[in-house]
Amino acid sequence: MIEIVRMTEKDVAVVAEVEKQCFSVPWSEKSFSDEMKNKLAIYFIAQKDKQCVGYAGFWNVAGEGGITNVAVIPQYRRQGIGAMLISELIKTADRLRLDLLTLEVRKSNIGAQGLYKKFGFDIIGERKRYYSDNGEDAWIMTKTFAYDEE
Repeated sequence: MIEIVRMTEKDVAVVAEVEKQCFSVPWSEKSFSDEMKNKLAIYFIAQKDKQCVGYAGFWNVAGEGGITNVAVIPQYRRQGIGAMLISELIKTADRLRLDLLTLEVRKSNIGAQGLYKKFGFDIIGERKRYYSDNGEDAWIMTKTFAYDEE
């Protein structure tokens, strides 16, 4: 069973290991430690049998959420874990009454794009040469929230 829980400082080292398995230019353990001290940052981890198998997070800035990363280690992909993490980000953004969530995704990452589209994200633009490892372009994808006036 997969459990999605709020990330804490004690999770930093294992999340940094997940990061190394998922990205060619991984964030450092210090970067994650800094994120845990950042009042704008909200992160969750996916655990299977108390082992971290993925994580996701965003920054809450001026009523908008900027998703920093969504990562699932390779052997646990295509099992719905990424969807569970994105769902938790969306629920949190909704609870905080954010106007939108936005992210960048590699143009070649068709699987991730499809997942984000299932959750209501739309391509709204592109960032040329966004990725430092190979200069690949990124799509900017955004999900907007609408709230009834109270």
